[in-house]
Amino acid sequence: MRIEEMAAKAKEASINLAACSTDIKNKALDEIAKALNARKDEIIKANLEDLERSKKENLASPLLKRLKFDEAKIADVIDGIQSLIGLEDPVGKTLLTTELDEGLVLYKVTCPIGVIGVIFESRPDALVQISTLCLKSGNSVLLKGGSEAKETNRILAEIISNATEIAGIPSGWLELLETRSDVNEMLKMDQYIDLIIPRGSNDFVRYIMNNSRIPVMGHADGICHCYVDEDADLAMAERIVVDSKTQYVAVCNAAETLLVHEKAAKSFLPGLKDALDKKEVELAGCTKTQEIIPCAAASEEDWKTEYLDYKLSIKIVKDLEEAIQHINKYGSGHTDSIVTANKDKAVQFMNLVDSGNVLWNCSTRFSDGFRYGFGAEVGISTSKIHSRGPVGLDGLLIYKFKLVGNGHIVEDYASKVKTFTHRKLNSEFPG
Repeated sequence: MRIEEMAAKAKEASINLAACSTDIKNKALDEIAKALNARKDEIIKANLEDLERSKKENLASPLLKRLKFDEAKIADVIDGIQSLIGLEDPVGKTLLTTELDEGLVLYKVTCPIGVIGVIFESRPDALVQISTLCLKSGNSVLLKGGSEAKETNRILAEIISNATEIAGIPSGWLELLETRSDVNEMLKMDQYIDLIIPRGSNDFVRYIMNNSRIPVMGHADGICHCYVDEDADLAMAERIVVDSKTQYVAVCNAAETLLVHEKAAKSFLPGLKDALDKKEVELAGCTKTQEIIPCAAASEEDWKTEYLDYKLSIKIVKDLEEAIQHINKYGSGHTDSIVTANKDKAVQFMNLVDSGNVLWNCSTRFSDGFRYGFGAEVGISTSKIHSRGPVGLDGLLIYKFKLVGNGHIVEDYASKVKTFTHRKLNSEFPG
């Protein structure tokens, strides 16, 4: 099937999907979970084929880690689906009700975006998360995964499509694209596709933004910071930094740069180095850092780099203000954390750091749709549009205004026969 046919079919399906009941959508999600569990051996076999081929093609180590889709990851995505089923249906919620005049009432009501094109690499679990979030929020989706995961993606897309059709979801709501040329074709389909969400390198995301008239939502880099303040509990800080960096290095919310207040550095860095040495983390530090612990010299480029690997850059700063300035200059607007016992400093950090996720006394790895209770995420947005941070169900919705009258006409108000009341009401849209 040609890309234009896929996009047109997805558009048609999106109209009916937007009107599907909560029960049908939840039944479809349950069918997906059951099918994934029943066919997990087939999924793992397909994934092993992808892993073996990718190793021979010398795929980078961080991407190989993302590509692996074993029984534990299948269990994780099934848990995510069950969590999603338990969430309230976000479609059709009344956000605002205003009486314009007696018998003339305006409702602001949530609705799906329509057709979403998502381009991602390496992670088969992303395919499941994205498609199920789109389903619950009533959106059709065109998925383009990386060629390294083609066998895994094929079987997952087949399983999800078949399971949802059984539950009564319109066919064609999910389509899988497989070639690079498919992406270029998709970018031209602004008559069918309402939003593009790219997940990949900085250059790739910018290419998408520069080559399509379709709105784009996403993030190019995940340059995340931990700042350890002079008032930090240093034992707590060590646990948070180690987790932020090493709990899973090949993800966009892993810490890449550590900032340390100069008054805490001598007490904190030696113990931290011992802990990170056990995790085999390579360190690159500023001149002041090198005076305290042995490590490589950090360059200007290190502050701008998303390693996605066992490497951490360290800079000693004179105060909170310098830490904030560094983050706002070199960060990517993704996730940044402060460790301090001083509430005023924490509030200042969280107010002034210009990122989608700002954290206090906890690991950067918490900035995740599933951990936030969104039922997984379709991606992370560092844009300043309708959605920012982990994009869960709410980020896949827009709204429409529904006005209900009883023979009202504008001429009555233009001629001053009637006047507007513009009174706020608490009622829901009657439908």
